[in-house]
Amino acid sequence: MIDLSTWNLSIPVGVPATTIATPMLVGGFQDYYFKSNTGGVIFWTPVNGSTTQNAAYPRSELRETFASGGLRNWTYPAADNFLSAGLKVNQVPSSGKMVVGQIHAYNSDKPMLKLEYQYKPKTKTGNLVAKIRFTPYDAEGAVYTLLQGIPLNQRFTYSLNLTPTGMLNIKLNGSTWSTQLSSTWAPKPLYFKAGVYIQDNSGYETEAGSATFDQLLIEHRALAAKR
Repeated sequence: MIDLSTWNLSIPVGVPATTIATPMLVGGFQDYYFKSNTGGVIFWTPVNGSTTQNAAYPRSELRETFASGGLRNWTYPAADNFLSAGLKVNQVPSSGKMVVGQIHAYNSDKPMLKLEYQYKPKTKTGNLVAKIRFTPYDAEGAVYTLLQGIPLNQRFTYSLNLTPTGMLNIKLNGSTWSTQLSSTWAPKPLYFKAGVYIQDNSGYETEAGSATFDQLLIEHRALAAKR
């Protein structure tokens, strides 16, 4: 069972979208957009759902917190930072695009990293694409296709690792791709996100994105003491 004690949840209801606090999640919160059971958690996001403030698209997505429910933000030089997940994408909107993992910047509407599943109807498979802002001042992220040929309902794994030196390591099904980020990110507070953030906001309620996560873990590994 996935430990929900280090997350809150945004669901596409209300204006702006509703946040479910960590204690409510741990207490067994379930609804139309989020279901948790012994097999994992299921996210469902319709294209006509409401959005968080300053966002164009709806989401059913977890955001990193402390167990108390307070928002957890961190700077990467302080620890070795990991978000690991195992999941299946069950449904995509007509755009075919949905973000399944992020490293976000606090008090910014532009994340450092978006890991996006992009479905191609012609091949009936999806690619995993990383969109990376190498500095906090980049208007748009550079785009890298890291894994191809993942059909709907096929499990895959990812790990996002941001090291204390600013090296970003993205592991997909065991293969690792790495790049160095600018040190201008070093003082910026960051946090992890995971779930279903669809990149579509047009259509009927039946058009949606959905994914089932059976593994989800955050780690901030302390640095070894200097001797």
